[in-house]
Amino acid sequence: FFQADDGIRDFCLSRGLGDVYKRQDEAEVIALWESCGLTVPWNDAARDIARKVAHSPKQFLIGLIDGDVVATVMYGYDGHRGRVNYLAVSPSFQGHGLARTLMSQVQAMLTAQGCPKLNLMVRQSNAQVTGFYKRLGYTEEPVVVMGARFIRDE
Repeated sequence: FFQADDGIRDFCLSRGLGDVYKRQDEAEVIALWESCGLTVPWNDAARDIARKVAHSPKQFLIGLIDGDVVATVMYGYDGHRGRVNYLAVSPSFQGHGLARTLMSQVQAMLTAQGCPKLNLMVRQSNAQVTGFYKRLGYTEEPVVVMGARFIRDE
């Protein structure tokens, strides 16, 4: 994995990057996800937030710059593997190391919990993000991801 540049990390942390999500942030978070193309009709973003907050609220981080939500990440660890969802950075702030810094923070927190590996699921249509993760040292693995929906959001 990577090590975040200390200057970028200090810049982000001094502006609140890595704060825990608060209920009043919901509208801005959803707008950010929409601007990054992360929302889909079959996942209700507000319900995803509510589920995360009910289950593990401290594992939902947001980045604030001048009071505005500019980045998010949800993460978790089930005792076997870590995972990341909804990593997003406002298009106007992309390319400045914010996503890299959030991933560094997540990696450090998961490592402290004894997490040996982080698995990612990226939509096939999101080639830009795949490239980002590859630059961080992630590789595609020969696995098939399968799912079964128990609760419909539509």
